[in-house]
Amino acid sequence: MRPRMSKIQTLLTVFFSILTINVSCFHLHDFKPNYKEALRLSLLFYESQRSGKLPTNKRIEWRGDSALEDKGINGEDLTGGYYDGSDFVKFSFTMAFTSTMLSWGIKEYEDAYKEAGQYFEVLDAVKWATDYFIKCHVSPNEFYGQVGDFVADHAFWGRPEEMNMTRPAYKIDAEHPGSDLAGEASAMFSSASVVFKSVNETYSKELLRHAVELYEFAKNYRGLYQDVIPGAKQYYESSSYGDELTWAALWLYRATDNPKYLDDAEKYYEEFKISEEGSNKFYYNEKVAGLQVQYLQSYNGSFLADSTGATEYFESAQKFCDNAVDKQLRTPKGLIYINKLGTLSHASNVAFLCLRVADLPRMDSKKYVHFAKEQIDYILGAKGRSFVVGYGYNYPKRPYHSASSCPAIPQPCNWEQFHSTLPNPQVLHGALVSGPDQKDFYEDSREEFTFNEVTLDFNAGFQSALAGLIHHESSEKY
Repeated sequence: MRPRMSKIQTLLTVFFSILTINVSCFHLHDFKPNYKEALRLSLLFYESQRSGKLPTNKRIEWRGDSALEDKGINGEDLTGGYYDGSDFVKFSFTMAFTSTMLSWGIKEYEDAYKEAGQYFEVLDAVKWATDYFIKCHVSPNEFYGQVGDFVADHAFWGRPEEMNMTRPAYKIDAEHPGSDLAGEASAMFSSASVVFKSVNETYSKELLRHAVELYEFAKNYRGLYQDVIPGAKQYYESSSYGDELTWAALWLYRATDNPKYLDDAEKYYEEFKISEEGSNKFYYNEKVAGLQVQYLQSYNGSFLADSTGATEYFESAQKFCDNAVDKQLRTPKGLIYINKLGTLSHASNVAFLCLRVADLPRMDSKKYVHFAKEQIDYILGAKGRSFVVGYGYNYPKRPYHSASSCPAIPQPCNWEQFHSTLPNPQVLHGALVSGPDQKDFYEDSREEFTFNEVTLDFNAGFQSALAGLIHHESSEKY
């Protein structure tokens, strides 16, 4: 039988219970988001995911050089790039989308990155990916889409520096095409070319060359990359390549101002009946809403909503955000709910896109900016807890992430760490976890990946939305 508490113990228990409630209320009442700090931390997350030979000025002390023997089928150097998530596969499809989203955010909100003191850090983040992708693009019609095997990788729990499994490389080529992957990579090169044009013109031109070649490859050799790369369909399915071809053409138009690419985009829009694909989401495998917003922008970033033929795209973009704000299913605390896996990533991507739509003429910009702020503030802790590792009140302590679950070297790391209920010894600063369920329930458990998974693309729209809110906050637009 459990012993009774004394009167003093009872009073102390009640006192501390009241204190806990008051502390919680204090955090909710006094919530003030620090978008600049969250932006800084998000960039640290990307540094935690780096593969290859790390620079001498690395900022993540618990990470070291890894996967230095990554090679292509013919011995090509494929070191570098980013690990996909908790594991150590380098997956080009989502890595390319991530880099495109980061570049898009830099281009639109360069002022925000400079104001936050993170401009050169974000350029480094993009360049870490583009340098790797240049290695992957070994010839005009050959591109490596994956390094590492998911099955072998998922059988290992430990540090990337201590991997000892075979890491095969998989590519697409003319005989085994992947228009979606080649198109995504082309868009990534084009968007980065736009970003680096005023920073390093030589590098920008090199990126553009790769963008053009990959676009031609995607256009002339049609196919789905998941039919070529083992495991792709199971982990990162691609349902079509029409949106990637359109995405690539629009980004090339923005990088070159050549109208032929805009013409191509319009043809794809009709060919693949993209206008009929109404959607409530925007992510690596569903870009319809992003295409509509991109079409409305010219090379210099000004919107073309009043131009001939743009009415359909304008109305579609407005409808997408009105649906998100007014009709989308929400949790009781106000988070838009689209899918359980990547709940917060979906909300962030939509928030970023609606920040872009807020800059359209004749739009109710305050409505969309307020919506984006509402969603990002939820993530940062406005409703009681933060979902960004290392940021704010009661942030996730046990993200589903192998490397950060390991104790300091030379202590061993294995599946014992995975099953441990203790917090991760290394803080994975800036990582956005998958998030809560439809009823706002969240479990901070390493074993519950649907709540605590972290990936490259989860942070991409989130980081760009943070930059957008910094920009709008400075502009006093809400």
